[in-house]
Amino acid sequence: MSETYVSNTGVKHLRAIKALSGHTLDGVSNTELAQALNVPASGVTRIMATLIAEGFAVKLDNGRFAPSVALLQIAQRTANELSNGADRINELTQRIAAGSR
Repeated sequence: MSETYVSNTGVKHLRAIKALSGHTLDGVSNTELAQALNVPASGVTRIMATLIAEGFAVKLDNGRFAPSVALLQIAQRTANELSNGADRINELTQRIAAGSR
């Protein structure tokens, strides 16, 4: 069995993305992110600079951070895929039920 190595830096970036969730309109402050991620404010600055550079976050006019449109589009595509899958399952369920009558 092989060992799995996890990047602590990568984990912090992914946790920052999670912390942005639900803050699309008003954003999250540097201080709030520092508390949520348990890192110093300087660490948040670096993490958010990376997320902004890679298109996952934006800095709002109020100085707070929010998910980017690109990140929201990823979420929307996933929601659409799940909805389409649910529609296909419902259709198949109806066809099965109709055949059993």
